[in-house]
Amino acid sequence: MLTPTVVTEFDSQVPEDTKTATFGLGCFWGPDATFGAIDGVVRTRVGYAGGTKVDPTYEVLGDHTEVVQMEYDPERLSFGDLLERAFAEHDPYHQPQKRQYQNIIFTETAAQHDQLQTVLDESDLNHDRLETRLESLDRFHLAEAYHQKFNLRGKRWITDVFTEAGYDDAAVRESPAAAKLNAHVAGHDVSTPFVDQSYDPQLRR
Repeated sequence: MLTPTVVTEFDSQVPEDTKTATFGLGCFWGPDATFGAIDGVVRTRVGYAGGTKVDPTYEVLGDHTEVVQMEYDPERLSFGDLLERAFAEHDPYHQPQKRQYQNIIFTETAAQHDQLQTVLDESDLNHDRLETRLESLDRFHLAEAYHQKFNLRGKRWITDVFTEAGYDDAAVRESPAAAKLNAHVAGHDVSTPFVDQSYDPQLRR
């Protein structure tokens, strides 16, 4: 049963030593749930990156792209593992014309850049046809609160629990439990103590 205690205890037990990965893979609601479901991904957040506008918003995005940023446990996942999933989640030979939804693989460190090169070299991808943008992350801009954990919106049986636990919007955004529940109600298989895999999230709204 989902209770405030279950949520707070789960969030208190996640690892503190995490690393970050950021990808643009179309509308950020889908990737937020997809990566949130992965065992080893600790938390997720959505935002904007890849452009030059100083303070992008959803209404005035400028030349930025919607992205998902995740924190992951390097003891359980590598950046290479996440790269392979990112390439599997989109068509790397097609780039949407609308910059808001473009496909971008960001690297933040020299080590991530090297891992990206290794994944590309070991893959079957045709490098000459690759349309996905490969860029260094300059800055990540948080999206508005109503875009964070979008699949939980209207799910009072979940959101009321976070409210009772004293979570504000920022705390829900950064909550590992919220990341897993957001993935679950989106239809992904999630391995956590408080998610019943036999339960169909589409039946409960």
